[in-house]
Amino acid sequence: AKMETRVLLIRADGNQQIGTGHVMRCLALAQAWRMSTDGAIVFVTATNAPALEARLQAEGAQVVHLAAQPGSVEDATQTVACARHCRASWVVIDGYHFGAEYQRLLKAADLQLLAIDDHGHAEHYYADVILNQNLHASEQIYGKRRSYTRLLLGSRYLLLRREFVQHGSPSRTTPVVARRVLVTMGGSDPENVTSKVIQALQQGPYEKLEATVVVGGSNPHTQHLHALLHDSPATIELKHNVTDIPADMKQADMAISAAGSTAWELAFMGLPSLLIVVAENQRPIAAHLTQSGAATNLGWHSSCAPSDIHKALEALKTSAVTRRTMTHCGQTLIDGNGAARVVMTMTGDKLRLRNVRESDSRLLWQWANDPDARAVSFSSALIPWQEH
Repeated sequence: AKMETRVLLIRADGNQQIGTGHVMRCLALAQAWRMSTDGAIVFVTATNAPALEARLQAEGAQVVHLAAQPGSVEDATQTVACARHCRASWVVIDGYHFGAEYQRLLKAADLQLLAIDDHGHAEHYYADVILNQNLHASEQIYGKRRSYTRLLLGSRYLLLRREFVQHGSPSRTTPVVARRVLVTMGGSDPENVTSKVIQALQQGPYEKLEATVVVGGSNPHTQHLHALLHDSPATIELKHNVTDIPADMKQADMAISAAGSTAWELAFMGLPSLLIVVAENQRPIAAHLTQSGAATNLGWHSSCAPSDIHKALEALKTSAVTRRTMTHCGQTLIDGNGAARVVMTMTGDKLRLRNVRESDSRLLWQWANDPDARAVSFSSALIPWQEH
């Protein structure tokens, strides 16, 4: 008999005001779910963001719109109905408006529930699993939870999208002086922090500095940014709605970024970064990535002048030691298997298979040269790397 398709229902919102971070990290989980279970994905949303929706549909996800106030009882009722209709194996909620009552209603409908959280915003947690992928995540935040609730805490469970995971942690050469800068202020950038960064880049010196500014599909300031670049003395390229951001990260020598989920991606890619906090929930991310040596925190966006950004950029540009340290610290922090670990918790699988990667060759060589392995081989001599 054919196994029933496992359906993952994700309830998350994204638009210019909220940003796209909640939906994009859920997309990472959705990709891992499909990879592991070959199941189906249904995104349920109460907001309207065409560019974001197109991205989800391109991944094979079905998008369902709710007609309810996000986080309300009516929202919960409609989500339950949708979960029952598509016979969802699990429901994932990601957003600060999904409080205790919302979770209780979903659990009362006998659904398996995963809550993605950043700072313990709900007064009580009814979810089966709470996922907090932040470095500052601790059990203390979730004192008020059900006895059955499992906690997945820290960067070990970081949700990275497939396009990053496929790269593996790339090896990076650190130039003596950095030339190529990547600028990314999130999917929507409502405060137009990108314009500040462009002004910083235009302060010079311009020789040998090339900047790529990535603008998300939900950014309302695109025309203003184009105007800023008109007759610009600096070499700055504006890119819209980029589909292969890891390639841009690989090309760059350093980045200036918002301190949201992109900051984790930069750390994984080993790209030295200057972080600007553009939303309250980004404060701890910026602080902890700086503390762990993977980035520099430039602080809250409104108190960060173009001259401050320029000064920090010049310092990072000329210090290869700082950049090399940031690369090492970032890649030590995140291994790229977080989403797969979360899915294993949800499905109860103890073992996960994946395709072999070129980056596995050194590990396989070390295993082959393990003393116990050599002792039971035809030849007990160590295998030289060249022969492997």
